[in-house]
Amino acid sequence: MKNGFVKVAAATPDIRVADVEFNTQNIINAMEEAQKNGAKILVFPELCVTGYTCSDLFDHSVLLKASRKALLEIAENTNDKDMLVFVGAPLEVNGKLYNVAAAMNQGEIIGFTTKTFLPNYGEFYEKRWFTSADKRLSDEITLNYVANRPTVPFSPNIIIKDLRGAIVGTEICEDLWVSAPPSGELCKAGANIIINPSASNDVIGKREYRRSLVAMQSGRCRAGYVYASSGAGESSTDLVFSGHCIIADNGRIAGETSDYSK
Repeated sequence: MKNGFVKVAAATPDIRVADVEFNTQNIINAMEEAQKNGAKILVFPELCVTGYTCSDLFDHSVLLKASRKALLEIAENTNDKDMLVFVGAPLEVNGKLYNVAAAMNQGEIIGFTTKTFLPNYGEFYEKRWFTSADKRLSDEITLNYVANRPTVPFSPNIIIKDLRGAIVGTEICEDLWVSAPPSGELCKAGANIIINPSASNDVIGKREYRRSLVAMQSGRCRAGYVYASSGAGESSTDLVFSGHCIIADNGRIAGETSDYSK
């Protein structure tokens, strides 16, 4: 932080559903652009490595292996960047599939935050593929698909302390929409910035509600809030995703992407 401020960014890369190689390259391209603009914290959408709308493809080992390799490639590309990066991806651990946000810095994956609240109503069907994080879960996993990798924290309760003074907690999409979002507890534990990789679709009136929700949670937590949501590449069915990204600080909207309909 400089004088109590840190430069943050939310990015919605172009993606193709289940095209991990294409998605990875566009994530890396967005990282390069964010670095040029001086961002120190960068947040990407939920499950952006594979795409959120992969449906039953999440059950296929080919997709999951490609996603794990992509995470390592993206992490390696943080090696020359003074930036904390969060990327959404599916992650299989001990035979269960989790929806995670991978935190990356200086060439390494430094933590996996697991999604706690899985939507299973209307157009959302996450419980078909993913396991909800136990709020008490606090563990470390070994990235055993690559030799000599250290263990990595794996928990819904990860807080990352940046040397510049930023203390960052993570919640994922639906976690914000429940009656008691995890961000409240994270901020009680010291977090002053909350990041949210999301895949929030658009219907009439939802954009304004989402904006208000982010602003209010930022105000309640007295924290910065960085919200990055999925874009048009996810719109492969009758769902519409607009890439609504929002940055709020202590209850005030500091910036957001423009309305896609304008």
